[in-house]
Amino acid sequence: MTTGPVSTPPSAPAVDPAVFTAVAQGHTHDPHSVLGPHLLPAAPDGSAWAVVRALRPLADEVVVVTGDAEVPARHEAAGVWEAVVPAPVGEDGSVHAPDYRIRTRYGTDVQTADDPYRFLPTLGAVDLHLIGEGRHEELWRALGANPCRYPSLLGDIEGTGFAVWAPNARGVRLVGDHNRWTPVHPMRSLGSTGVWEIFAPGVGEGTRYKYEILGADGVWRAKADPMAKGTEVPPATASVVVHTQHEWDDLDWMTARAKRDPHSGPVSVYEVHLGSWRPGLSYRDLAEQLTAYVVEHGFTHVELMPVAEHPFGGSWGYQVTSYFAPTARFGHPDDLRHLIERLHQAGIGVIVDWVPAHFPKDDFALARFDGTPLYEHADPRRGEQPDWGTLVFDFGRREVRNFLVANATYWFEEFHVDALRVDAVASMLYLDYSRKDGEWTPNQFGGRENLEAISFLQEANATAYRRSPGVMMIAEESTAFPGVTGPTSHGGLGFGLKWNMGWMNDSLRYIAENPMYRRYHHGELTFSLIYAFSEQYVLPISHDEVVHGKGSLLRKMPGDRWQQLAGVRAFLTYMWTHPGKQLLFMGQEFAQDAEWNEGVGLDWWLLDNPSHAAVQRLVRDLNALYKATPALWERDFTPDGFEWIDSNDADHNTLAYVRKGVDGQPVVVVVNFAGVPHEGYRLALPSGGSWREAFNTDAEIYGGSGVGNLGAVTAEPVPWHGREHSVAVRVPPLGAIVLVPEA
Repeated sequence: MTTGPVSTPPSAPAVDPAVFTAVAQGHTHDPHSVLGPHLLPAAPDGSAWAVVRALRPLADEVVVVTGDAEVPARHEAAGVWEAVVPAPVGEDGSVHAPDYRIRTRYGTDVQTADDPYRFLPTLGAVDLHLIGEGRHEELWRALGANPCRYPSLLGDIEGTGFAVWAPNARGVRLVGDHNRWTPVHPMRSLGSTGVWEIFAPGVGEGTRYKYEILGADGVWRAKADPMAKGTEVPPATASVVVHTQHEWDDLDWMTARAKRDPHSGPVSVYEVHLGSWRPGLSYRDLAEQLTAYVVEHGFTHVELMPVAEHPFGGSWGYQVTSYFAPTARFGHPDDLRHLIERLHQAGIGVIVDWVPAHFPKDDFALARFDGTPLYEHADPRRGEQPDWGTLVFDFGRREVRNFLVANATYWFEEFHVDALRVDAVASMLYLDYSRKDGEWTPNQFGGRENLEAISFLQEANATAYRRSPGVMMIAEESTAFPGVTGPTSHGGLGFGLKWNMGWMNDSLRYIAENPMYRRYHHGELTFSLIYAFSEQYVLPISHDEVVHGKGSLLRKMPGDRWQQLAGVRAFLTYMWTHPGKQLLFMGQEFAQDAEWNEGVGLDWWLLDNPSHAAVQRLVRDLNALYKATPALWERDFTPDGFEWIDSNDADHNTLAYVRKGVDGQPVVVVVNFAGVPHEGYRLALPSGGSWREAFNTDAEIYGGSGVGNLGAVTAEPVPWHGREHSVAVRVPPLGAIVLVPEA
């Protein structure tokens, strides 16, 4: 390719100064039609030329630099400079836009840079089609800030492509560190999709940026990027360009994950708020300390309270402003990847809280993003959540659904997360959630169900399980909505697991009673088994139960400190042996005394007290017993994995039941919530022979009184509770024992 014959350049076509002004002010859908290179008609002598325009407000001199020439530009209007330069001609006679750079002088400061307006769009036709259809499952690769490279005769050009969805905007400008936060980079609209785009040469990792969006009301709004992959540390609110450099080293985990059904295995979850587990730790610090702690104490999974960026720490992450950006409070996004990788290398699964139900009203974020209700439903009866002062996504809008579904995919695929726990599902399912009569509108059939949200959840779950085999979708759903864990093919929501809020509420209410009066509340313990197999449940004692005046698990227990600690030990054993997976919030594993406060961290000093350290040991041993005993998890979701021995002994505050695995081997559990031991307690057993006490919460190593059954006990041919064999055992006060048949 050669440059056309050098001759006197033709004049550029005249442009109305008002057009230049509109471009300079960002009041245009297509700044590239004015700025950048534009071929001119062939000159009479056959030479080829192009007019190049650049937006350089306040510049003293602008020069267009090509491979063969340096052409001074002339200021036309409103900061737009113009020069006519030779255009290269191909061997076939075709004329091409020139490669060039812009040299700009401001006083004595001279800068040379590539021009954003000489590049084709960074999104292709397929991207735009999928976005328009709401079916771009890898939306983060098209929108947001993504690295780009273009070949050039002047040297390859690296930079970042920016793209944002703002269909009702009259203009969009990119501002940031790269242009000193001045509005000199108006973006172009890519047709009916509502996507605005620009390529910014030289912009790379760590650059802060925002979009300035002109609404139909004539107001410019500075907005963070909804698809940003990084942010500033709050309270600063700019988005940050992130080009990940992380190279994953968890292939063994990911390969095994794709081959297994995670719902059928042991799941013992340690729920963590990263900022207050051990305050001051970064993602990389946590990669070592948290991983070692979780491994030592035998949990199978860690659940991280929301890690997506949120401006207010007191929201614990549940008011998200950047759904694709891990919070910068603890480091770079690649540092979070390293934390997850270390957990995987140690054999620990990672669950992350996901918040698609609502988002905050902060002006810099999603609210009225392009000057109109865009991400939120326009009707406040559907678009606002009165309980939390937040906005509700418009689940019926295909682009919004695409944004959320792709976000779930993003965490699975870009961060190797193993499960998403979906927050506040009940608030999504019901149009009248926390609303009085007259404050909500029914669906098209006159009902209270949010059909659009139901459809969204089904799509999100189906997409997650299809694209990422081996992951889990977990619902925090507090009502009896049918089919939460039912397959979408049968009309269910398609979750893999559901938090059992009923069990949690009933059991916590029971243990708060004085043992003298628990006999009158016995049904609160046994009721959960009526519906235990209607869904695939997780038993949660979560952060919500140990905050805001509710007290810690320890403080929920009546009695003196010994009785409180014993009550914790018995309750945790009941929880671990009840059908369903289990989740425990950090601190409760060593009987945290004070209720949780996200600003101060846990009471680690309690571990200097032998009685609290003993509870921690109990949880470690309980997890070891759990993982080594398939009867405690193989049949969590089917009635054949559980049998009552005695569910009616309210007078003794005692429960006795059997858990069974696939091989039919039984495990017998006796839990005594009375404050006194039961000597010679007649217990029916599934079979005769010798039975061993595999676990006793009252053992002295756990801080107990030592009431138990040393060695083995032999089942006698004494019929009891409908079984042929029974045995007289010692059941400790506020304690639990686990019996297994001798081999």
